[in-house]
Amino acid sequence: MDIKLKLERSITRRRQRGITLVELLVVLSILALISAIVVINILPEQDRARVRKAKIDIGVIETALDHYRLDMKRYPTTQQGLDALRTVPRDVRQPENYRLGGYIRSGAPLDPWGSPYIYVFPSEHGGVFDLYSLGADGELGGEELDADIGNWIED
Repeated sequence: MDIKLKLERSITRRRQRGITLVELLVVLSILALISAIVVINILPEQDRARVRKAKIDIGVIETALDHYRLDMKRYPTTQQGLDALRTVPRDVRQPENYRLGGYIRSGAPLDPWGSPYIYVFPSEHGGVFDLYSLGADGELGGEELDADIGNWIED
């Protein structure tokens, strides 16, 4: 009887020894493969999301500029810039018409790449004003992700 009990305990211990190094390497390889697939699919989408966010931001700022114009009877000058949407410019004709709290809550947002949006009034591209981001490269011009994103640029 003791021999049979010892044999059962020995078999039970062998089954409970854990995982082997080969099993661990197989699991790690599978996890690395899954991670690579996720990264390959997510990174380009993140770049496209930044472009979409810049376009949305430009639309929001354009609306704020239009509201400013309705109250102040003109758009801010290039020198006043987008800061005019947050605080009353010193050189405005009728400061009493300025909307309490401004036109954008936290001032002009930065583009998705961390640079300020560029505002030019009057427009250099045929509209009323130019509002744009220099894109991922932060330089004028460019293609694809490095392309400028603005209120005059067609998709």
